[in-house]
Order: sequence, then structure tokens, then C-alpha cells
Amino acid sequence: MTSLKEIKAPIKTEMETFESHFRQSMKTKVPLLNVVLNYLLRRKGKQMRPMFVFLTSKMFGEINDSSYTAASLIELLHTATLIHDDVVDESYKRRDYFSINALWKSKVSVLVGDYLLSKGLLLSVENKEFELLEIVSDAVKQMSEGELLQIKKSRKIFIDESEYFKIISKKTASLIAACTACGTRSISTDPALIEKMKSFGEKVGLAFQIKDDLLDYQKLAKIGKPTGNDIKEKKVTLPLIYALQNAGPAEAKSMKKLFGKSKKKHEDVQKVIDFVETHSGIGGAQQKMNELKEEAIQLLKEFPQNKSSESLIKLVNFTTQRKK
Repeated sequence: MTSLKEIKAPIKTEMETFESHFRQSMKTKVPLLNVVLNYLLRRKGKQMRPMFVFLTSKMFGEINDSSYTAASLIELLHTATLIHDDVVDESYKRRDYFSINALWKSKVSVLVGDYLLSKGLLLSVENKEFELLEIVSDAVKQMSEGELLQIKKSRKIFIDESEYFKIISKKTASLIAACTACGTRSISTDPALIEKMKSFGEKVGLAFQIKDDLLDYQKLAKIGKPTGNDIKEKKVTLPLIYALQNAGPAEAKSMKKLFGKSKKKHEDVQKVIDFVETHSGIGGAQQKMNELKEEAIQLLKEFPQNKSSESLIKLVNFTTQRKK
């Protein structure tokens, strides 16, 4: 698998400039806020979303001030939503680190998330990037709707394939779509081009989430969240949906009863994993993920072929081959 360092090569300088400016923009006159923001900056992830912005921009032209604003907007939004998600989910760990609400409680977490969202609003207004703000604001709306839809559907526990894709399209794919749409808009004003790259980002985002859901079914996997976490939380994802479709009525009914238990022991989680593997839930989800990945790559072939487009294809492959 190609490393992120290799994928970043065409935008190495731009990513370094972005990281420096982003870190500088996070400094405030509020001591507590500085402590929390420094903690966030120290545990930054792969920064795949800014990479999608910059690689998209550079595929169509030269990265400019608008591209940097777009990447900052996305990163501020993404960080804010992660903080708010941890509060909603009452999650105390994220990627092997304590979450903000674990260390500073929910009140501080919500306020820090709000602060980051307001920073994004101010950044776009100060730079008069109203179209970028519109794209990103739509993503925020979609993500909120996705969370609420998931909460509503979780009351009945089991969802079908169409409901699953509606949720992940809003919750996850909308943000990656905003990355590629913003990256394109920073170079071009062509609505058709922006829309096509938004579609590319959505397909990548769907594949990304399916991969995330597949990782939860990995045995003894050393990943950022505990294996079987979705199972323990009664979160129905594509591997289980496909396995239930493939199983006989009696076996599916029995599995639904086990999955619906509020408290599951380790052996219960293992039974669910074994059921999903036995009934081709893993293989079915992988096949769907790869179909979406290939559709995304085919879309890219319509655009300029250069080092950035090559890296975008490698980044798409990375999202579906990653181990965590």
C-alpha cells in the first residue's frame, strides 16, 4: 500500500504551509482554550481531508489563498464535529487518546466545538469566500441530519441497506464531498465541474465509511477504536445487514435477538463477528466498497492527468486499504 508520505508528495510544501498557518490561527488569549486546542493539535490525525482539498485544487491548477481557506474551513469543521460527536456518543477515547469530554467534561467540549465552528465562519467571511462557506455549511447541515436520522433509526435497531446508505451519505460522505467541491471551487467557477467533483468525493466518502465499519469486525485488530465497538453499541452496519440477508430466517432471528442485547459479553461479540463472516457479510461489504472506489476512480479519468490526479487515486485506494 502506498504511504501517506508518498501520496502527499505533490502537495508537500502546501501541506507544511497549511499546518503552520493552521497552528498559528489556533492561538487565543483564553488560557483554558489554548490548553485544549494545543492538546487537539498534538494529536492531529492523518489530515486526509486537507489532502483531498489540496490535491483536487492542484489537479485543476495552482493552489492559491482560496485553497488554503478551503482546507482550513474543512479542518475546523471536521475537528468541531468530532468533539461534538464524542459528547453525543459519551465516548472517552478517540484513536487511542482521551477525548476532550473525558479530560474537560461535556460543557467545555461543546464550547470548544462551537468556538471552532465560529472560527470557520469568521475565516470565510473575512476572506469573502461565501461560496466555500455555502458548500461547507451544507455539509454541516447534512451531517447533523445524518446524526439525527441515525438516532431515530436506532430505536428500532435494525435498518436496511437503503437506510444505511442514507445515513452514511449524510454523516460521512458529505464532508469528503465538501473537500473535493471546495478544492475545485478554489480554482474554477464552473458549476458542472464542482458538482462532478462533489460526486467523486461522495463516492470516496461512502467507501471510506464502509471500510471503517469493516474494521470493527476485524479480529484482534490494533486499530483506533476497540474491535466490536459497533456491535456492543447495537450499531447496525453494512457487514451485518448483508449477513442477515444471506442467513436463513431462523438463524437471522436468533442473531437479531443476540445483537439486540443491551450488554454483550466478549463471547457474544465474537458470535456476531463469526456470523457475519460465515454469511458473507464481510465479503459483500468489501465488494460494495470496491465498487464505489472504482466508480470514483473512473470519474477522475475525465480530468487532467498529472501528479496530483495520480496522488488522488492513491489516496482513494488508501482509504479502502488502511488498517485503522
